[in-house]
Amino acid sequence: AVSGGARIALIDVDGLLVNAEVNRTLQQVDNPVALFREKIQTASRDPGVCAYVVRINSPGGGVVASDLMFHELEKLRVESGRPVVTYVMDMGTGGGYYLATAGDVIFAHPNAITGGIGVIFNYFNLSDTMGQHGAYHRPIVAGENITMGSYTDELSEENYQWLQEMADEFHDRFKQIVYRRRPTVDQDQESIVDGRVFAAGQAQRWNLIDHGGYLEDAIATAAEM
Repeated sequence: AVSGGARIALIDVDGLLVNAEVNRTLQQVDNPVALFREKIQTASRDPGVCAYVVRINSPGGGVVASDLMFHELEKLRVESGRPVVTYVMDMGTGGGYYLATAGDVIFAHPNAITGGIGVIFNYFNLSDTMGQHGAYHRPIVAGENITMGSYTDELSEENYQWLQEMADEFHDRFKQIVYRRRPTVDQDQESIVDGRVFAAGQAQRWNLIDHGGYLEDAIATAAEM
């Protein structure tokens, strides 16, 4: 609570950011995107809330899921007119950092890891492994490139280049989000956005975050704002 009985809403984001149901316990199944949207909507309906602090502990996740959550938080910030402070706990990398940039101010724990402004497509070829166990994959397909990226087929150079172009496009969008939300980031310093991660102090020097500190510092800043 702050002066006048107003309150700060604390919203938690933990784990992988995916737009699918994730088993967290044997009893509960959550969709991280849907859960975050529900938290945002609940907080936005409370007339007593004067600011929001979003506590992030995530290594990132899916491109679409990260963007959907960023969009929800940015919409809350713009439509409510209330301050949004994001706080990176142990880790806020990849999509976790993407989400953090939706805030007006970014805090990070002094020992947090953040950054990771990049995109990865995981490709595995398991055909030899399957063959060792007597399993063989023989799909019936229509469409010359429909099996592109299949874990049973060798990736051709043409298909590799196509997937690389897709990854580059997603990466460019990620970088433009960072440059828009963090205008003090040096756009000529490519090493800031090449996928590497940073300790909180390094991230602050490169203007990826605003402050290192503890959760109470983030809450105090939200209250001041």
